[in-house]
Amino acid sequence: MPRVSVIIPTYNRATTLPRAVDSALEQTVDDLEVVVVDDGSTDETASVLAGYDDPRVRVVTHETNRGANVARNTGIEHARGEYVAFLDSDDEWRPTKLERQLAVLDRRSSEWVAAYCDFTIDVTGTTGRFQQLVAGVLSRADDETTREGGDELVGEILADNVHPGAGSTLLVRRDVVREVGGFDETLDRFQDPEFVLRILEEGNLAYVDEPLVVREETGSPPADVVRAADEQYLSTYEDTVDRLEAAGYEIHSSHELVLAKHYLAEGRLLRGAWHLRKAAVPPRHYPGLLWAAGTGVRRRPIPVVAVAALVLAVVGWYGRQS
Repeated sequence: MPRVSVIIPTYNRATTLPRAVDSALEQTVDDLEVVVVDDGSTDETASVLAGYDDPRVRVVTHETNRGANVARNTGIEHARGEYVAFLDSDDEWRPTKLERQLAVLDRRSSEWVAAYCDFTIDVTGTTGRFQQLVAGVLSRADDETTREGGDELVGEILADNVHPGAGSTLLVRRDVVREVGGFDETLDRFQDPEFVLRILEEGNLAYVDEPLVVREETGSPPADVVRAADEQYLSTYEDTVDRLEAAGYEIHSSHELVLAKHYLAEGRLLRGAWHLRKAAVPPRHYPGLLWAAGTGVRRRPIPVVAVAALVLAVVGWYGRQS
């Protein structure tokens, strides 16, 4: 039995898939298998995978496209490792990713069933790198977030303060993955935090404070789609959200900030301002908020009324902080 089963779901990503598979095979932990689930690809994915002459690579093929969550669950069914790690086919791992996570879990009791790590986003251009640098500095300056543990992480995840992205950063015991039933195949968004919240019902989650995953920037769905998914996600945990907000977590306001960024980036400044007035805006989110507003301004002309609404939203937020 291998120590780790790496599950890579893929659909029509023949150009990025080799980078993901290679980063898994080049791990400093070599006691692993790589289970690639081809989710009905119609590009050159099959040819790319046929080029791997490595017994650690196994390919499972769906005849039709069934979605990333179904593909991940197919990979779970075929996994043989003690642990399961997920890797999106447009992301890549640093060589010590699995080694660092296994080391953290090996030092702890059996109550610690999973570990995640930090990530960096593969951005291009000077402005993109500058935004990422500033956001990183500010996130450390004002961040008092709990990043590992058990029940105490639930509020942080629901408030969007912690992002244990199961798609590429998570390592979890296989028996726990199967106990919680894998990924929810009915969700198109928020499947990662929803999956991790169920993992936390079985044990604790550890954190490796290193950016051991490089994620590809793939863009965002329409803001209206995000809003609908956000409402579904929060309604699923309505009682928990109410309890945690009574204890001081700013869950709804944090999600309002996320929605504000999406609408601002689309150039829908009035709608963005409406959400921003209800949002909590810690300093670490300033660069992303300004970036979203700038993107929206470039996409659409700026009516005076929209500018006024955005200014009032920010002024209203500052008034709530004082």
